[in-house]
Amino acid sequence: MRLRHKPWAKEKLMNHPEFVVLDPENYKGKWHELFGNDNPIHIEIGSGKGRFINEMAKAHPDVNYIGIEAYTSVIVSALEYALEAEPTNLRLLNVNAQKLLDYFAEGEVDRIYLNFSDPWPKNRHEKRRLTYKSYLEMYEKVLVKGGELHFKTDNQGLFEYSLISFSHYGLKLNYVSLDLHNSDFEGNIMTEYEEKFSQKGHRIYRCEVQFS
Repeated sequence: MRLRHKPWAKEKLMNHPEFVVLDPENYKGKWHELFGNDNPIHIEIGSGKGRFINEMAKAHPDVNYIGIEAYTSVIVSALEYALEAEPTNLRLLNVNAQKLLDYFAEGEVDRIYLNFSDPWPKNRHEKRRLTYKSYLEMYEKVLVKGGELHFKTDNQGLFEYSLISFSHYGLKLNYVSLDLHNSDFEGNIMTEYEEKFSQKGHRIYRCEVQFS
């Protein structure tokens, strides 16, 4: 995916601290204080333009949502979405998920969402996949005991790889759909990619796994 450079994006992010947390390392272990409540914390890694995380925040006001996106020119769209929707239970982080442990304490997160992550199809790039074991180790540390990981993709290869990775790591498979949009699953909120791919006839895969 080729990103369109938006030279104004960084300044816009800095001008909206009500949604964009510019110093997330200072809130490690203190996210409940920032939100001002003890509601569960759900994070999305790779939030893209923010449709999913914003709509989830609107649909579930009793959950605190944190969207993580490394690309400034992309996450600014998530901010613009938030400025219209004005969810009080949403924050955005313009950081790389590889440093997740710098921003969250052990057991601070209740659920993690991975939606349409880069498949990194070449074998030599396996360690970059967000369902690779080193990432699962990070997720396990920041999640509460029994915390869940919800994963969606249109890439069959990545989905099959991820199921094997989850199994090898010892995760419990709570839900799996090989064709989400033709299943009985209720309450699905689509991402921008999901809508685009499903309109092209791509099958959408989804699973929920749980750490012990």
